Amino acid sequence: MVNFSLEGKVALVTGGAYGIGLAIAQALSEAGAKIVFNCSRRETVERGLASYRKLGIEVKGYVCDVTDEVAVKAMVVDIEATVGAIDILVNNAGIIKRIPMEEMAVEDFRRVIDIDLVGPFICAKAVIPGMIRKGHGKIINICSMMSELGRETVSAYASAKGGLKMLTRNICSEYGEHNIQCNAIGPGYIATEQTAPLRERQADGSRHPFDSFIISKTPAARWGSPEDLMGPAVFLASDASNFVNGHVLYVDGGILAYIGKQPK
Repeated sequence: MVNFSLEGKVALVTGGAYGIGLAIAQALSEAGAKIVFNCSRRETVERGLASYRKLGIEVKGYVCDVTDEVAVKAMVVDIEATVGAIDILVNNAGIIKRIPMEEMAVEDFRRVIDIDLVGPFICAKAVIPGMIRKGHGKIINICSMMSELGRETVSAYASAKGGLKMLTRNICSEYGEHNIQCNAIGPGYIATEQTAPLRERQADGSRHPFDSFIISKTPAARWGSPEDLMGPAVFLASDASNFVNGHVLYVDGGILAYIGKQPK
């Protein structure tokens, strides 16, 4: 029998207040895990707590910046003392700045790298010792199609997500012998509140140009939903994936497999 149960497991989902993070946390909870999440601002944590209450999920939320190693270590110590040793880490916290490269300030580039790549390094580093002590652990990094592809205005994001793919493989390489599996999910274009402006109908009722572009490039002919990531997350967090390591599971409706339609 394949074991997808997460009963008794403790899962930390960074940036888990809304969107993809909230959906993944909900899925892990429904599979039996206890959920802890963090965000960098108090108001975002409170928003997340309200969302979990509506879903009937008991959680613990922390105000913690994933780029602050001291704060992350303190959070992990508190989780271990009050909730339990962390079995599952989902490195979901991230930002994107869509700025042409020649116009992008170095400070903005560094900020994206710091949150989207250095943050997952810091969080993984903090939980791995406890996973080694327990003799098992699951780390799920949220990568992107930009781990494989480039596109205008996302030089920092693509650099960070490409690096996160390699960090995923390196954690696998270093800690696989300790029964720690580090894999990643690479979402395609997901319909969230952050992407809502890109899907708004135009004044004449037509699709937003970017919306049309994404639909034309996706064999599934639709945007993904946060719910599309729930099953993959449970799989990678459960014993069902115990011999899957260093892998990026792209949940993109087929974009990476598709060259696109021939112009008429």
